[in-house]
Amino acid sequence: MAETGAPNVRPEVRPDARFVYAHPAHCIAFAGGIGLAPFAPGTFGTLLAFPLFALLAAYSDSITQLIVFIVFFGVGSWACHISGRALGVSDHGGMVWDETVAFLLVLIFTPVELAWQITAFALFRFFDIVKPPPIRYFDRTLKNGFGVMFDDLLAAGYTLLALALAKTLMDWILESLTQ
Repeated sequence: MAETGAPNVRPEVRPDARFVYAHPAHCIAFAGGIGLAPFAPGTFGTLLAFPLFALLAAYSDSITQLIVFIVFFGVGSWACHISGRALGVSDHGGMVWDETVAFLLVLIFTPVELAWQITAFALFRFFDIVKPPPIRYFDRTLKNGFGVMFDDLLAAGYTLLALALAKTLMDWILESLTQ
C-alpha cells in the first residue's frame, strides 16, 4: 500500500530538552533551549539578542558585528533546515534562532539609548508577528532553513526602516522648534 504525504517527512514531534541537545543543529535552532519556553518563545528568542549584542559591542567593531551576523544567519539557515526536517514542520515555533539573529542585526544599527532599543524590540516583534507583505508571502513559500531565517530578516528590515523614519521625523521636528 502506498504511503500518503511527503516522502521522508516525520510527523511533527513535540520537542523537549532531549531533542534540543540531541544534535548541534537543534541546539542552535532552539537557541540553546530558549525555544522551549512555554509561552512566547519568539519573544524570548528576540530578547536573547540583547546580551549577544552587548558582548559583540564590547569586543568588536561594527564590521566584525556584521560578519558575525552573516555567519549566524548561515549557521541558522542550516540549523533550522535540519531541525525543521527532524520535526516534520519547516518553521516550528520553538525554533527561535531566526528571531535572535534578525534582531541582532537591528541592534547593530539601532542607537544604544534604551528608548530606541525598546522601540526597536516592539517594532520587530510587531512586524514578525503581523508579517506584512512581502514577509507573509516568503513565510508561506520558502519552506527551508533559509526561508525560516529570511522572513525574520525582512521583519528586521521593516524595523530599521521604521526607526529611520522616526529618527528623521524627530530630527525635523526638533530642528523646526529651534529655528
